[in-house]
Amino acid sequence: MAALANPHRLRIVAALTEGRAYVSELARRLEMNRPLLYMHLQRLEAAGLVTGTLVTAADGSSVKYFDVVPFGWELSPEAVTAAVRTLSRDDSGKGEQ
Repeated sequence: MAALANPHRLRIVAALTEGRAYVSELARRLEMNRPLLYMHLQRLEAAGLVTGTLVTAADGSSVKYFDVVPFGWELSPEAVTAAVRTLSRDDSGKGEQ
């Protein structure tokens, strides 16, 4: 749940539901700079919500494409309680981009 607690990451997941995209294309669509976008993509990937695949073209250039991974959560008081148990004192949201 923490991975989706950021509005930028929600926008990224929503954009990727339309189909896979590479970082530059996604940055243009979301009007977000690439370093910030890549940081959010890394967090989503670490949470298992998106996957990245490196594709090498015939000319030797490489592009990393991202896809959303199908997922579903049931939000209930018990799910929130379980999520809270995983938080540390540093998870206050301060400094979150």
